[in-house]
Amino acid sequence: MARVLLSSWMVRYPLGGNLSWALQWLVGFDRLGHDVYLVEESGYPGSCYDPVRDTMGDDCARGAAVVSALLDEHGLRDRWCYRDAAGRYHGLGRERVERLFASADLYLDMGAPLGAWAEEAEGAASAVRVALETEPGYTQIKLERADDGRALDGFDFHYSVGQNIGTGKTTAPSGGREWRHVFNPVVTDLFEVAPPCDGAAFTTVMNWRAHESVEWAGRSYGQKDAELERFVDLPARSAVPLELAVSGATVPRKRLLDHGWRLRDAHEVSRSYRSYADYIRSSAGEFAVCKEVFVATRSGWFSDRSAAYLASGRPVVLQDTGFGEHLPCGDGLFAFASPEEAADAVARVAREPARHASAARAIAREHLDASVVLPRLLAEIGVG
Repeated sequence: MARVLLSSWMVRYPLGGNLSWALQWLVGFDRLGHDVYLVEESGYPGSCYDPVRDTMGDDCARGAAVVSALLDEHGLRDRWCYRDAAGRYHGLGRERVERLFASADLYLDMGAPLGAWAEEAEGAASAVRVALETEPGYTQIKLERADDGRALDGFDFHYSVGQNIGTGKTTAPSGGREWRHVFNPVVTDLFEVAPPCDGAAFTTVMNWRAHESVEWAGRSYGQKDAELERFVDLPARSAVPLELAVSGATVPRKRLLDHGWRLRDAHEVSRSYRSYADYIRSSAGEFAVCKEVFVATRSGWFSDRSAAYLASGRPVVLQDTGFGEHLPCGDGLFAFASPEEAADAVARVAREPARHASAARAIAREHLDASVVLPRLLAEIGVG
């Protein structure tokens, strides 16, 4: 059994999709018999989002309560700590956290913010230190530009969820690091499977523009807003409704509605971990574009959200980032590059929903389940 400290972000942004992403790692390690803990810190003032008030600030009370209840529900009581902007500890106390670092076998920094707990991790002499980056292409470009390279110093291994990063299959730079690869795991049986109701839409949950564009080698790489424009008329090509649960101040809602998209508020459907899972289960499947930087560089990125759809028996039609070289496509999972390919994939699922639902769940179990992904990771870094 290994002692695993996972630096992620749940308290700071307690919305369903974000909670689900980190929860899969935590429950996954726990199911394998490892002693796993969430260690989170603010990183900067005003980093806590309150989804009820829709405000940012330093008060972590709401996020801490949500995380405490969620982890209790999944057998992880007293397995978390949050250090706020003033240095106060919530959940586990300072002395307990310092003892955990001193006895850790693995410190996994999931970029929340990357380089958090640097002093404690440096002093964890027995721990293998792993940095996981989740913005493939974007991260490496920033490293090449020396925007925040020091945050990735001091680690024994660097992992990316972009399966092509650091290989000849992507145009993204390496950022001066040697990259290994891992899929975001999913604990398949955390997601219930039930037939979708009549008239269910293909859906996704997305930020219209999560951060600014980044420039590299004379090109500017944007976000999902840039990619969705190429598929804006897709509803006219589809007999199945298409719905975006989207957030962002610049979402062109009227234009999207005029083109036939259904719209929901992303924060509303992901107000909790349960509402997020329920929204996925109420869907016919997922249709989603990806950030331009993921697509244009062929980073091989695959979404933890899409993994949750697959685990729920919901087929996924996802814009091609190169992930199709690493996951089986054609039944339950489709990689598309054009509106024609996207429309064809949605139509294929609609013709044989039960077959594609079964294939989706099988892909989650065989390729993305934590029982598959995490032992492989631990073996690669030499943690038993």
